[in-house]
Amino acid sequence: MSKLFQSLLFALSLVSITLFSTAGLAKTVDFNFSADQSKTAVDIISKLSSRHYRNQPFNDELSAEMLDHYIDSLDPVKAFFLHADIKRFRKEYATKMDDALNKGDLNPGYDIFVTFYSRANDRLDWVIDNLKKEDGFDFDFTVDEYIPLDEDDMVWAESDAEARDWWRKRVKSSILSLKLSGKTVEEAKEVLLKRYQAQLTRLEQQDADDVFESLINALTLLYDPHTNYLSPRTEENFNISMSLSLEGIGAVLQGEDEFTKVVRLVTAGPAAKQGELQPADRIVAVGQGKDGEMVDVVGWRLDDVVKLIRGPKDTIVRLSVIPAGAADESVRKEISISRAKVKLEEQAAKKGIIELSDGESVYKLGVINLPAFYIDYDAYRRRDPDFKSATRDVMKLLKELSLEDIDGLIVDLRNNGGGSLPEATTLTDLFIDQGPVVQIRQTSQTISRHYRSRRRAMYRGPMVVLTNRLSASASEIFAGAIQDYHRGLIVGSQSFGKGTVQSLTPVHTGQLKITESKFYRVSGESTQHRGVIPDVEFPFLIDSAEVGESSYDTALPWDQIHAVPHELYYNFDPILDQIKQKHLQRKAKDPDFIYLGRQVEQLQQRKLKKQLSLNEAVRLQEQKDLKTLSLTFENERRQAKGQEPYASVEEWEKDSAQENQARVDAATASNELNTDNDTYLAEAGYILIDLINLLPKQSPNKVANF
Repeated sequence: MSKLFQSLLFALSLVSITLFSTAGLAKTVDFNFSADQSKTAVDIISKLSSRHYRNQPFNDELSAEMLDHYIDSLDPVKAFFLHADIKRFRKEYATKMDDALNKGDLNPGYDIFVTFYSRANDRLDWVIDNLKKEDGFDFDFTVDEYIPLDEDDMVWAESDAEARDWWRKRVKSSILSLKLSGKTVEEAKEVLLKRYQAQLTRLEQQDADDVFESLINALTLLYDPHTNYLSPRTEENFNISMSLSLEGIGAVLQGEDEFTKVVRLVTAGPAAKQGELQPADRIVAVGQGKDGEMVDVVGWRLDDVVKLIRGPKDTIVRLSVIPAGAADESVRKEISISRAKVKLEEQAAKKGIIELSDGESVYKLGVINLPAFYIDYDAYRRRDPDFKSATRDVMKLLKELSLEDIDGLIVDLRNNGGGSLPEATTLTDLFIDQGPVVQIRQTSQTISRHYRSRRRAMYRGPMVVLTNRLSASASEIFAGAIQDYHRGLIVGSQSFGKGTVQSLTPVHTGQLKITESKFYRVSGESTQHRGVIPDVEFPFLIDSAEVGESSYDTALPWDQIHAVPHELYYNFDPILDQIKQKHLQRKAKDPDFIYLGRQVEQLQQRKLKKQLSLNEAVRLQEQKDLKTLSLTFENERRQAKGQEPYASVEEWEKDSAQENQARVDAATASNELNTDNDTYLAEAGYILIDLINLLPKQSPNKVANF
């Protein structure tokens, strides 16, 4: 280490952050940052440059992007900084972040945080003070005022007066939302008072470790969304969450602006079984037990929200959420979930049989639902001959289905978030003969093709694979291989698009989770970003702009490498248009698909909304119109199916709650796969029947059943 660098590290360990310019700021914060953090920053930059798949230099261009991401991580909704602050940061640091961090100089990051800390204290103190006063906030909900919903319309305030007016509207919007969800104005003010007091307390508890982690992750995020730095404290929490020592609800969460958003549900987990919590729902409050106080968590750190949601097995946690398709933030839904561990046997593959007719014949179709690509590694390492795995379970189910003399097979991978890569390979091995399954390209650009199918196929009959937006990683490898080999059709929705591999590597202090390789199909196409595009697409209610790899701004792109030689089992080209046409004809007449299509259209229309009214009468009318329209769609669906229409929204909501509870009770009481009332599964079955009828003569040596 050079003497200059040693001197710099020594200086950094002694200098207090209050040495930076804080002119015009109401309050400053005093942090002492360490030589270890400086060394860690240099170590991380070195590893990103040499080991990350993206192979991009930390230069002036990336420096400017890092600055913007760091500012955004501190102030995502432009609530605290002034425009003058942003101008100063960009002037002083836009092309200097790389120079500073490469030398271990953390001063720019701390300077920016000090400004943020002071602005946030000033704003929150002002809001809290006005919420406490009887005459502090006196809102008129008959005035036509608006707040922007589109990020492009959000700007930093030019002055303190403009910032305070922005906050006045922000508080007014929150009170109106709470009022529309059933609280009085006084109750709403009390909720907000606790919310902002809690935010102020958490702000004042921030230390140098928090700021350093936020600063460094503003850089790692630019390489890809799955690369991030874990400080020793975060690493400890990560290890706890990865172990089975704590209970939870089985949901993957992420922070988004001031909310905690549900990314996906763990298959067979408590939330998935309960059935009401959905991806893209936003959690706004958490309560303990059946009667515990609902704690407002808007603006909380993600790890603090997770701590509230975790708890002992068989205890109740209640979540207040803004549903993904809600008209606005005033729409709330309370969900009670019993905490539990996700057991391996509960994620096991299940089979079922559906019988469908094409008008002339009745077809018996096997269904295998695979929630995850699991394996009991402990039993495998012990060489237990009966170790449990996805492939072994599916093999057993295939043997059982063969005795049922099925006409075709549906492999259901909906909501399967992935798991073991070797299991994805061995599962593919059940359906194709020897050949490559996936290609993996490393940072060095070397390509490995070690994951191969090595035996003759066990099942050779017609098949389709059913996917949705939550089918990810290993699911995409399996579905991609089935599609590339022309072994079966992929039906459903575009998959998640997670086609990268991460590893943990130690740095000077803490760990760096870094993306080091990328998956490619045998066709040469990456599963990254684009995922697997179905041969026949179904509508899906989850917005792909909110959930999926492509929803991340810095996700690695889709690309291609050379294909590898592989068999083609069927020739789908002459019949695929016919299959799609038959699907569209059924969809146009099917009440459930018509209803789904209208829901998707309604969701897209709401996404176009640019501003939120702060006029109570306008908001009430918008909610009433939405409920009326939704009830109209539901009743049209019911009448088309020969069912009685609902007389009111209240009757519909009550009936829906009872149906959901009945479904939860049935799922809890039985380990059997329930194939009833599943629109997507039924249509996958009809597509499989079309496939059977249109390919009666092809490749008998390859597709002979069993």
